[in-house]
Amino acid sequence: MNRTIRTLLGVTATAGIVALGIPVLGTAANASAVSAVSAVSASGVTNAASPSFLFSYTFDGHLKVAGGNFTVGRRVYLVVKYNTGRTAFSKWQTARTHSITPGGAIYVDTTIAAPCFGAKNGYARAYDDATATWSPRLPVTICQRID
Repeated sequence: MNRTIRTLLGVTATAGIVALGIPVLGTAANASAVSAVSAVSASGVTNAASPSFLFSYTFDGHLKVAGGNFTVGRRVYLVVKYNTGRTAFSKWQTARTHSITPGGAIYVDTTIAAPCFGAKNGYARAYDDATATWSPRLPVTICQRID
């Protein structure tokens, strides 16, 4: 029974580590699993284990929206909308490899002024043309000029 528990725990721990993409030395089965994970990551193809994501930051007075886990070399459509559904900004961009951001990355300089204060009155979302999938919504504050 003790051996069964150790084997079960060993398989569970190995599967968890492989799912995280951490190389595990040992059996040939582990090496094959790690190679399969590496092949998927290297190709830039996203899967359920690595959904696309977005984040935002301010630089040079503008809202920047970036994200990762898109298909490398393929088109991504970024849109920033008000919560009412009206589009404030949109742009097609090609996902590229990036030293920090996993998968295909996009970094988009919007025309939206930032930083803004107040409630999140909009959201950003990106569409991966290759996989026909949308990223989750990223709440953002869209500045409205009052002149």
